[in-house]
Amino acid sequence: MNATPPAPPLDGATVLNDVEAFHRRFNVFPTEAAYVAVTLWDAHAHLVECFETTPRIAFLSPEPGSGKSRALEIVELLTPRPVSTVSASANALYRLVDSAAGLPTVLFDEVDTIFGPKAGADEALRGFLNAGYRRIGGALRCVGEGSNQNAQVFGSYCAVAMAGLGSLPDTVLNRSVIIRMRKRAPNERVEPYRQRIHEKQGHELRDQLAAWADTVRDQVAEAWPEMPDGVTDRPADVWEPLLAVADAAGGGWPARARTACLELISAAQDNDEASLGVRLLTDLRDRVFCGADRVPTAVVLEGLLAMDDGPWGDLDDKPINSRTLARLLAQYVTPANKPIKPRGIRTPSGFPKGYYADDLADAWTRYCPPLPEESATSATSATPQVSGGESVADSPTAIRHTSTETATPLFPVAG
Repeated sequence: MNATPPAPPLDGATVLNDVEAFHRRFNVFPTEAAYVAVTLWDAHAHLVECFETTPRIAFLSPEPGSGKSRALEIVELLTPRPVSTVSASANALYRLVDSAAGLPTVLFDEVDTIFGPKAGADEALRGFLNAGYRRIGGALRCVGEGSNQNAQVFGSYCAVAMAGLGSLPDTVLNRSVIIRMRKRAPNERVEPYRQRIHEKQGHELRDQLAAWADTVRDQVAEAWPEMPDGVTDRPADVWEPLLAVADAAGGGWPARARTACLELISAAQDNDEASLGVRLLTDLRDRVFCGADRVPTAVVLEGLLAMDDGPWGDLDDKPINSRTLARLLAQYVTPANKPIKPRGIRTPSGFPKGYYADDLADAWTRYCPPLPEESATSATSATPQVSGGESVADSPTAIRHTSTETATPLFPVAG
C-alpha cells in the first residue's frame, strides 16, 4: 500500500489572505490598513514568545453598535488559548499568564468600564497591561499563608486585544495598534455571524495559523524587520512583531504591512490629544511668548484665558490660575535641568513674577510639535508681550488688545 504523500508546506501569504477574508465576512473595518493590522495581529499571537514586545490592539468607537465586540469575537476564534472577559482583577490575570497551559490571548470587551471617566483609575490593571507589553514585565507578589509567605514574580507578558467606547489611558494607547471603529453605513453589509456554524471555520483557520507559525518560528525569532522611514521609538516597538510576521509570510504582505504601519501611526497621532502639559507649552510658545524673551505671569494667564479654543478656562471646573500654571510647568525642566519656575522680572512699575523663554526653550524643543512655517511673531497671536523686562503695562487696560488682525505685538519683541 502506498503511503499518503506529505501535505505541501503551508504558504504564509495564502494563510494570511484566508484569515483576512474571514474577518471581511463579519467585520467592517474603517480602512484597508485595519484589515492588514488585525490579520497580522492574529498571526503574531501564535508567535508571541518570539518577540520582545507584543502590541495591544484596541477597537475603539465613540458610540455603541460599531462592531467592536464582533471584532473581538472573530479574533477569539483565530488566536491561541483565548480568554474573554469584561472584568478581571490584575492578580487573576497574573496567575493566568503564569499557568502551565501556555500564554493566553486576553480579550477585554467593554474596557471603557474599567478605564472610563466614571470608573476611576484601576492602576493595578493598567500596570498589568503596560508591563505585559514587554516580555520582561511582571509583578512581585507575596504568596503563602499567614507569616509563611515568600516573594514571587508573576509574569504578565501576553497578547491582549481590547474593545471599548471612547478612549483609553495614554500609557495603554501608545502600546496599541488603534482601530477606530464606526457604525456601518447603509450600503455596508456583513454576513450574519452564527457561532454554531462559524466557530468551526474559524478554528480551522486558527489551526492553519498555528501550523504555519511553527514553520517560521526560528526565522521570526531572529528577525529585525526594516522599519518605514520615520517609525522609531514606541511606534517601532509596537509594529516590529507585525512587520516580522508579514516578512515571514511574503507575497504582498511586507509591502501592505508597511503601508498600514504608516497609515495607522499617522491616524493615531492625528487623533491623540496632546497632554495638558504639552498643550500648555505649545500655547505658550506659539500664542503667548511669540518671540518675547520674558512674560509676566499675569500676562501669561490673560493670554491663555483669551483662547476660545483652549482648555484653560475650565480646568477642574475653574480657570487656570498662577498656582496651577506653576504646577504644570514645574513638571518640565530648564536647560540647566532644574524645574521651570516663575522668576522676577524687572519692570518700570515693579518686580512681578513671570516666565523666561530661556527657561522654556529646552522643553519647547523636546515636547512641542515643530514650529509652523509662519513666523512665531506673526499675527496668529494678539497676546501682549514683554521685551527685556522693560515694557510691562502699569494697568490692566494697557495690556488689552483691540484687534486680532494686527501683525505687530502691542509690546516690542526683543531683538
